[in-house]
Amino acid sequence: MKIGFIGLGNMGGPMAANLVRAGHEVAGFDLVAPMPEGIVRAGSAAEAARGAEVVITMLPNGAILRSVADEVIPVMSQGAVLCDSSTVDVASARAVADQAAAAGLLVLDAPVSGGIGGAVAGTLTFMVGGTEAAFAVVQPLFAVMGQKAVHCGASGAGQSAKICNNMILGVTMIATCEAFALADKLGLDRQKMFDVVSTSSGYSWTMNAYCPAPGVGPKSPADNGYKPGFAAELMLKDLSLSQMAAEGVNADTPMGQLAAALYRQFVEDEGGRGMDFSAMLPRFEGRGRG
Repeated sequence: MKIGFIGLGNMGGPMAANLVRAGHEVAGFDLVAPMPEGIVRAGSAAEAARGAEVVITMLPNGAILRSVADEVIPVMSQGAVLCDSSTVDVASARAVADQAAAAGLLVLDAPVSGGIGGAVAGTLTFMVGGTEAAFAVVQPLFAVMGQKAVHCGASGAGQSAKICNNMILGVTMIATCEAFALADKLGLDRQKMFDVVSTSSGYSWTMNAYCPAPGVGPKSPADNGYKPGFAAELMLKDLSLSQMAAEGVNADTPMGQLAAALYRQFVEDEGGRGMDFSAMLPRFEGRGRG
């Protein structure tokens, strides 16, 4: 396929590179990120999108997505697909979908899970909102960039699934870190703690696959000085989006609200910016009940 790819940072760059390796023709645009090998450099987002069968965006937030949509939608070919893989607010995803559909385009919101490692390895999970027709066009590209793509429903459903998933992830990581900090103060060996919980009712992805305790369980960012696989500020972004969505539909999410507040404190006031979101463990280690 002829693909336009806008946003070639830590996630978008390797995703686009995997498409090139699979034989697709990719024109890319980014204001600051380096251009991966094999991608044709476009001078603007509009230039990358012009004539493409599929335009993929990977952008920081909803405001930038709306701005890029204003630029690329007028130059895209009728029947082409605009596929946004950013994580943005549901309202922005739906607004861009309406704008694209009115211009005769197909459109998907397709945020991802799997982090930078998944982007490089081509093992991302895509949570996709939009029409069946649009999903069918892009599904072969999802298969190159990831290991799974789930069509979650109409426009906005992909973003809805992403923020619900990451609300669970943020809350669960906090609970896992709290439990390790408590175990330490009770004199329980961390490895014994892991051996019990990882095979008991406390089993979770944050314990079993991404353990926040160094030297325990599979290798994780905790074993690399908490350098980010998934940065704390990105978790804060996703938790903030979940609470924005909850407010919009009058949903009671007290655990999500508290998790957002704790990550905001960690990132903005406690030096957590630039650290992995599992660095909540040393944060709790150094605190008492007061």
